Amino acid sequence: MNEKGYGLEMKEVTIILSRDKETLERWMKAYSGLIFTICYSMTGDYFQSEDLAQETFVSAYRAMGSFDGKKEKAWLVKIASNKCRDYLKSSARRMVPSEDQVFDTVKDTSPLPEEEVIGDDLERRLKDLCGSLREPYRTVATEYFIHRKHPEQIARETGTNVKTVQTQFYRARAMLQRLWKEEQL
Repeated sequence: MNEKGYGLEMKEVTIILSRDKETLERWMKAYSGLIFTICYSMTGDYFQSEDLAQETFVSAYRAMGSFDGKKEKAWLVKIASNKCRDYLKSSARRMVPSEDQVFDTVKDTSPLPEEEVIGDDLERRLKDLCGSLREPYRTVATEYFIHRKHPEQIARETGTNVKTVQTQFYRARAMLQRLWKEEQL
C-alpha cells in the first residue's frame, strides 16, 4: 500500500496514466473533427469552438475513471454539447465588445468634407442654372431641384394643374441638361 492508502503502487499508477494517455490520444485522433464540428455548429465561433473541443477532451480525460468504456463516441459528443451549452449560457459569451466591433456597428452617414464641398458647389451651380430659366420653368425647377418638392405639391402651392407642372418640369429638366452640358464645355 502506498503512503496515501489507495492500494496502488507507483508503478501501477504510471501504467494506468500511460494507458489513459494512449486512450486520450486515440480519442483525439478519431473524434477531434467531429467534436470541433459539433462545437462550431452550436456556437458559430471558430476560435471558441477550438477551445471548447480542447476542453471536451480535457474533461473526458479527467472523467476517464468513471467512464464505463461503452459508446465512447456518444460519451464524447455529450461532453462537447454540454460544454457548448454551458458556454452559450455563460457570461464569457456576453463580453463587452471591442472598440473595433462597436465602431463597425455604428455607421457614419454624414458626408465627407470633400463630398460636402462638392455637394454645395453642385447645388450652387444648379441654383444658378435654375435661376437662368424663363418663367414658369424657373419656378418649377427651383421648387423641384432646390427645395425638393414633388410636382403634386408644386401644383397645389401654385394653383396649377398637376399635368401642367409635370410638363413644365420635364421641359425645365431638358433645358437644365442642355445648359449643364454647355457649362461643362
